[in-house]
Amino acid sequence: MIKIALVGDIGSGKSYISKLFNYPIFNADSEVLKIYKTNKKCFLDIKKKFKKFNFSFPIKKNELIECILQNKSNLKEISKIVHPIVRKKLNIFLRKNINKKFVILDIPLYLENKIKKKKDIVIFVQAKKKDINKRLIKRKGFNKKLIKIFRKIQLPLYIKKKKSDFVIKNDFSKKSAKKSVKYILAKF
Repeated sequence: MIKIALVGDIGSGKSYISKLFNYPIFNADSEVLKIYKTNKKCFLDIKKKFKKFNFSFPIKKNELIECILQNKSNLKEISKIVHPIVRKKLNIFLRKNINKKFVILDIPLYLENKIKKKKDIVIFVQAKKKDINKRLIKRKGFNKKLIKIFRKIQLPLYIKKKKSDFVIKNDFSKKSAKKSVKYILAKF
């Protein structure tokens, strides 16, 4: 099994590109949302850690946003609770798909959390800043301050690009994205 990880800026189209590979996808953001909706232990740990906030189960996004905006170091504390659960889910996903030729890892903090293994293929999804901003503004619950906080915990884009094996220039047209995916898959 070859693991292909997609990295890039928030809103660069990593999730969209990951679907074009037509292989099993582990989407960390989706897993985190499921954890907030279904994992009672995670909820209790967050509630215990942040006593002054009124978290309810299932954990609501706006409750987390309020907590993070109040103190940006709260994001690190939430991550300490959530990331080990996500990592377990990733390991289950990898075991389940062990016989697949490829699996796609859509994990925003893939490099930052040192998940990369030597043989993993890393693809940097590059998009123009103006295109990214247009897309982000359209997202439900868009919050400029929150995006800024998330970007600060990520490696600079030039480092992500440097650590990548391939670059997909995402102009948000299906034709060019599919061509790039096909080119990469043909290498293996």
